[in-house]
Amino acid sequence: MSPDRPQRPENILALAGAGEGGALSDGQESVWQEVVKRVDEVYSDLLRYESDLEAKNAELEEAQSFISSVIASVSDILVVCDAEGRVIQANPAFVTLLGRSESALLGTPLAQLIAEDERALARQFLCAGAQAGDCELRFETTSGPTDMMAITFSSRSDHTGRCVGAVLTGRPIGELRRAYQALHAAHLELQQAQRKLVEQEKMASLGRLVAGVAHELNNPISFVYGNVHVLERYRKSLSNFFTESEKLNGGETEALRAKYRIDSILSDLAPLIEGTLEGAQRISEIVKNLRRLSFNRAHEAQKIDVERIVAVAAQWAARSKKDQARIAVDVDAGLALWGNEGQIHQIVVNLIDNALDAVRGRADARVNVRARAVGGDVEIVVEDNGHGIAETAVDKMFEPFFTTKNVGEGTGLGLWISYSIAREHGGAIAAANRPEGGAVFTLRLPVGG
Repeated sequence: MSPDRPQRPENILALAGAGEGGALSDGQESVWQEVVKRVDEVYSDLLRYESDLEAKNAELEEAQSFISSVIASVSDILVVCDAEGRVIQANPAFVTLLGRSESALLGTPLAQLIAEDERALARQFLCAGAQAGDCELRFETTSGPTDMMAITFSSRSDHTGRCVGAVLTGRPIGELRRAYQALHAAHLELQQAQRKLVEQEKMASLGRLVAGVAHELNNPISFVYGNVHVLERYRKSLSNFFTESEKLNGGETEALRAKYRIDSILSDLAPLIEGTLEGAQRISEIVKNLRRLSFNRAHEAQKIDVERIVAVAAQWAARSKKDQARIAVDVDAGLALWGNEGQIHQIVVNLIDNALDAVRGRADARVNVRARAVGGDVEIVVEDNGHGIAETAVDKMFEPFFTTKNVGEGTGLGLWISYSIAREHGGAIAAANRPEGGAVFTLRLPVGG
């Protein structure tokens, strides 16, 4: 029981009867009994009120302790000011920032704690009735002004709605900048992942489509291809026929040949058939490439000598070009990986072939091919000293049927097929421009095995 708690009389009737004679009449006794009853009720109410008050005080202290612990744990600075702009509360972060004790800060005008150049701006927010707002300020410390901080001011109001001060929170701009940079980097990674997923799905769908189209085109192309060879045999037979007929009939056959322009027709047939045959062969090659894009066939893995396959690919690519360029090959000895040798060879040939096209016409044409072991991968790099990759082509480089070559020089399938083969092997191809000029293509494949 609290020492200030009211004490209950032990025997109020005894006190009442302590007067003259020491005895009470029946009426007096009844009155005093009623008084005792009332006193008991008041006393019980006092005990209940005191108990409730003690419980509420305990709750209030607990709430105050909780709020204080939360404010103390906040890493951002927090300052509470009265209507005149004086500090009435500051959290440990602000105390640490200024290098002063909390007792020294209490009652100090906040404007005096702000760098002199920013005090006028701070007063606009500290004046009574100011609305919430953001600004950038520096604070004066024992060692000089702090770094610029992002500050938020909020007005404080009492129960009547009257402004009674302000609350200031803030953190160094450097932290915010790092947070924004981290957020921006995460956003870019998410965008890249989304683009990659969309691209993979697009390529998979398109691969299934073109594989079906290639299958349907294969029969009529084979028909045209076979007929062209038959036409070539027929042309030779007709040419021999007219030559021998001329020997038998003399001038009469020669006149007929001139009348019907047989010689002109025969001379045109050869390039026409040759051009048709070349076109059919080109279409057949395109169809073969398209059929590779079904992506459903598991490749037969074998150990590949990277040094040998790069050297052979460089020879093949150089042999198909009229313009000569210096091809430098640098491959780590003993470098090997597991995969489909024919498909990996095709990728390297495509990359070197494109590099040779990029340096065509340059007096100092140069293509460098190097291969290294990087972690658990084999990295094959093909770089040239050409004009580089156009900005508009960077995002479309590996799309099917996209090409920067002249009409008739490329189908736009080489890089797409190379990209698809690399992906099937668990690798990737990346393209970029070199700082000193030209382009660089990097093929990375897991060693496997």
